[in-house]
Formats: sequence, C-alpha cells, structure tokens
Amino acid sequence: MACKNSPKEVDKPNILWISHEDLGPIYGCYGDEYANTPTIDQLAANSIKFTQVYSNAPICAPARSTLITGMYAVSLGTQHLRSAIPVPEQLKILPEVLREAGYYTSNNVKTDYNFSHEGRWDESSKEAHWRNRPEGKPFFSVFNFMITHEGPTNALRPEDTSSLPTHHDPAKAVLPPHLPDSPKMREIWAHMYDLLEVFDGQVKDLLSQLEEDGLLEETIVFVFADHGHGMPGHKRWLDNAGLQVPFILHVPDKYQHLVEGISGATSDRLVSFVDFAPTTLALAGVNIPEMMEGRDFLSKEESKYVFGYRDRADDCYEVARSVYDGRYLYIRHFMPQLPYYQNALIFNKGGSYTEMNRLRDAGELPDAAKKMFATKPVEILYDLQEDPLEQNNLASNPEFENKVAELAGELDEWMIQNRDTGLLTEGIMMQQANQSNSNVYEISRAYSTASFTEVLKVAKMVGKITQLSEVIPYLESEIDAVRFWALIGIDAYEGDIGKLTVKIQEMLSDEVPAVSSKAAEILIKYEENQVAYKVLGELLLLEDEVQVLQAAISVRRLGAKAKPLIPIITKEILPKYSGEIWGRYKNWSYPMFIGMALDQAQLNCGINVPTKK
Repeated sequence: MACKNSPKEVDKPNILWISHEDLGPIYGCYGDEYANTPTIDQLAANSIKFTQVYSNAPICAPARSTLITGMYAVSLGTQHLRSAIPVPEQLKILPEVLREAGYYTSNNVKTDYNFSHEGRWDESSKEAHWRNRPEGKPFFSVFNFMITHEGPTNALRPEDTSSLPTHHDPAKAVLPPHLPDSPKMREIWAHMYDLLEVFDGQVKDLLSQLEEDGLLEETIVFVFADHGHGMPGHKRWLDNAGLQVPFILHVPDKYQHLVEGISGATSDRLVSFVDFAPTTLALAGVNIPEMMEGRDFLSKEESKYVFGYRDRADDCYEVARSVYDGRYLYIRHFMPQLPYYQNALIFNKGGSYTEMNRLRDAGELPDAAKKMFATKPVEILYDLQEDPLEQNNLASNPEFENKVAELAGELDEWMIQNRDTGLLTEGIMMQQANQSNSNVYEISRAYSTASFTEVLKVAKMVGKITQLSEVIPYLESEIDAVRFWALIGIDAYEGDIGKLTVKIQEMLSDEVPAVSSKAAEILIKYEENQVAYKVLGELLLLEDEVQVLQAAISVRRLGAKAKPLIPIITKEILPKYSGEIWGRYKNWSYPMFIGMALDQAQLNCGINVPTKK
C-alpha cells in the first residue's frame, strides 16, 4: 500500500535533492541583495551553506552524469552534450545503490545522463514522488525544476512569472563586465531573478509537502543548481561563472551526528558534483562503491582541488579543463583557436545572445564582451579572491609562475589518472568502443600510461607550436588520438602550412573519420582542395551518426567555402535527420546537432533556412 503520510521514525534518513537549472550562487543568503528568496534563505538559516561548490561541467548533461554516478564524466565518456554512451555493465548509479540498501528512489523528472536511465530508478516520471513509496521505506527523491533554465530566462515570457506580486526592477540590476549594459540585457537579467523567485516558491511547496507528511524532521534536504547562469559568459563557459553553484544542505536535528565534520553554519570547503553521490550514500549509511571517483565531502579530510571540463556542447567542440585550489583557478584550452562564441545556431538563438550579436554588429560591446568572439589564451590563471569577476589573466605573470606550474601539474596528473576521454575525442572513442564491442570507460583504460601521456603531450602543443617541424613526427603516429591532435595543432598554427599540405592530403584516407574529417577541413580552408570536399561528402553519408557529426562540424567551420557541399547536404543529408524537434530535427541527440551544424553551414553560404530563435 502506498504511504502518503508516515511520521514514523526510521533508522535511515530520507534524502531529498531539490535541483534547478542554470543559476550561480545568487540566493539572498549568499549576500545578493537583488534576489528575493525568502524560503531558501529561511532554510539556509537552519542549515549548512556551502560557499565553494562547483559543477564539474558548465552544461547540463555532463554535470548530471557526474552527479548521479559519482564519477567524472570524462572517465565514462559522458562529457559531450546529449550523447548515447555505452557504460560499463558493473556501473551502478546512486539510486541503484540506494535501492539495494532498502531505499525507495524517485526522480521527477529530468535525467540527461548521456546513457540510459531505464530500470535504474523505482520511478522516473512527471508523477514520481516519495508519496508513491511502499509503507515503511526510506526514500531518496529528486525534483528538478526547469523554470530557471536558459530557455525561460531568455524568452522573457510574462506567463512564467505571472504568479509574482512584483518584479525585479531592471534599472537596479548589476551586470557583470562581460555583458553589455543595455536596456534589453538588463530586462533579461531582471527576469532571471524573477524566475529564481518562482523557484523559491517551488521549494516552499515541496517543504510544505514534507511537513504535511510529518517528514520534515526525518529528511535531509539538498538545494542546488546544476551550473552557472543561462547567459553568455556563464553556461558553457569553463570559468568560475560557469561552474560555481549555490548549495544548501539541511540536516534535521536527529541527524546532526552525520555532519559532525562540519563546524558552523557556513562551510568554505571545496566540493564538486562528483562528491554528491558518495556523500549521499554516506549519509544513508551505505558503503560507497569502489568505482565511484568522488569522496564524502562531509568527512574530516577535505579536498585540495576541484576539476572541471568542457567538451562538445550542441555542435560546438571545445576541449578545456580546469583545476581550482580554493583561491586560484587554472584553465587550459586545448582548442584555443576556437572562440568562446562560435559561429553556430546555439549562439544566435534569441534573448541575451541576439542582444550580444546586435551590439557586436553595432560596435557597442565592452572590451570584456569582445573577448568572447576572439581566440582564447592557451592558459588562464585567475585569482578569485582578488578578481572574482575573472578579468585579469595572471598566467603569463612571472610572479605566478610557480602557481601555474603547480596547478598545471595537478591537472596533467588528474587527466592521466582518470584517463580523460576528451583527449581521445568523441569520434575516436566511440569508433574504438564500437569496434571492440566495449564501452568508452574500458577503452580509455586499455591505453598504457605511456601512450596516454603521449596523447596529452601532443594535445598540450596546440597553440604553442612555433615551427611545423615540431608536429610532423606525430602525423604518422600509430595512436589515432596523437594524429588527431597533431592536426589540431596545425589548425591552430598561425603561420603558413603550405609545406605540409601534401602530408595532410595523405591523411584524407586515414581509417579514422575524426582524423580524415579534420584533415579535409584544414585543406579546404587552406586551398579549397577538391579531394577534401569529396572526402567530407562521403563522411556525411556514413551511417554512424557520431562520425557524421564530426564531419558536419568541420563543414560548418568552412564558412562560405562549404558551398560545393550544399547540394549533398540539402538533398541527401538533411532529409535523413529531419523531424519534429524544433520543426526540423529527428531527435534531441546527434541528429539535432548534425542538423544544426548543416543549417549553419547553409546560412554561411547565404542560404536562408528556417531556424528556431
């Protein structure tokens, strides 16, 4: 029989995760005077407020994969936005472990893990609720609220905030320096705070339901966001503004012994999403699986560093990694030749993005905003204590040479230890997993430490090559990822690559599509090579959607030079991936991103296509 009201005391605490989308730590209890969050602030007054909590990724799917597995997404290969990754059979995510320990587990409703969630929850649906559990069972319930997502933030729909008696005054908004101070941007910023206030009301509703059921004193409550604001310079950006999140942990009096390692109502210990699953298990008195890479953040031993990652989001590739020590944030860009703000549909989708583009075209962007459209530094070091808005890159300052070396070394060690699959690139890791009928996690661990270190070595050369002779030996490596990164190094090289075009043309026949598509892209950009056009056209016709996406992204990067490929795109490729999503695409995964890349390619060639704004 379902149990709706069960005040009965249980040995194990109930655990409730209340998560929401796309907002940094701007609750009123964090000192933001512009925010109106009375429910959260009242909860925080009787809870632990964490001030140094980080998503490991600045976009939803890899962040959520990390949360639910207790593993770095780059270890599993789940770091690319909306992908379908084969994971190890022995992988048990948080609700599976808790179910085995006697918990009822419910999820309402978003998953977005980049792998199937089927059979891993007792219930995962819009109706999922702790109230559906059998009599006497403790519960682990997740509620995720979408109201603060970048979609509502940028859409400015009045109905989203119609429940509020008053609204935030745009004139009182305080914008960060990387956003232009225009009336439209202020309106969007104020609306973002209105949506936060709506979320605060949703938190109130859930807490009221706990109280109605007599469970408020039996339930440990987490309140947090999944990454930074849904605005330019935040979501998708691997910096503090993209990674830092609010986190309130409410522990009822009867369970205070479980948090004895924390002193005071505010904690500045370093926490990241990879730690949430093991900590939840520890609170439930359940053994933490050996496979989990996070740690119990409530234990006496504190973390020294947190790590971040940014890879493909939509049809925009990045490979960037970060490490933070509590004061200094070090970021390494492995594809520095690509701007933050790429020429892609996702950066021209309305709201704040349209406003950025309008002001850019009018020549009215502030200098901090102009940087988003430029190539990136290979290395960044921010002192977040002195420079919380991340305006001063200290990486080339001699005074910080030792700090850069320390954090760069920690990052290298972490990437090698966890076999960071971003170094294998999405096309290569998926090709190798398919060929061996295995999964990405095991594929990456089949690399010897020496081989993986070699891949990292070549990837770190990108943006720092002064003579092409430095990269030539790696173009013939037996390691697929080494050849790939050698080509990325050439793509980022600012000098003449003419003497390498013959060698690059030989790589058009490489058996690895990620390598051949990159070779084709480079040759077409350099000399509009006809053989390269043929190769890209053939790659677009492959059945493997992951490899087609690699080619489609290369086509998008060609700009107007993609014109010879337009006939095959419109007649043969796009019809395969068309459907009802946004009125154009077959589904929310690879077909959508292939379609987005090829729609932008058409726009680059002067062809008007209907796109969602």
